[in-house]
Amino acid sequence: AMKHVVKILSLLVAVSAFWIVLLQAAIVPQSHTWLLPIYFVVSLGCYGLLMVGIGIMQFPTCPQEAVLLNHDIAEAKDFLSTNGIDIGTY
Repeated sequence: AMKHVVKILSLLVAVSAFWIVLLQAAIVPQSHTWLLPIYFVVSLGCYGLLMVGIGIMQFPTCPQEAVLLNHDIAEAKDFLSTNGIDIGTY
């Protein structure tokens, strides 16, 4: 987890340094340079949405785990009903 934080901070420092260089060098018009942080945040949001979408598309189905979960649910219902707890139709 610490490596991930270091990566993010180093990327943030690099982008900030690049932005400051563009502001000082006046290569890009000043009006466009001030919008770079907004473009960066929007691009980061699009990247995050793309990664979530790819993760959802590749989400594995686990039929064995579903069977085990249903077994655990049945055991829990039996345990609760033997201890006098009414679980209704859930």
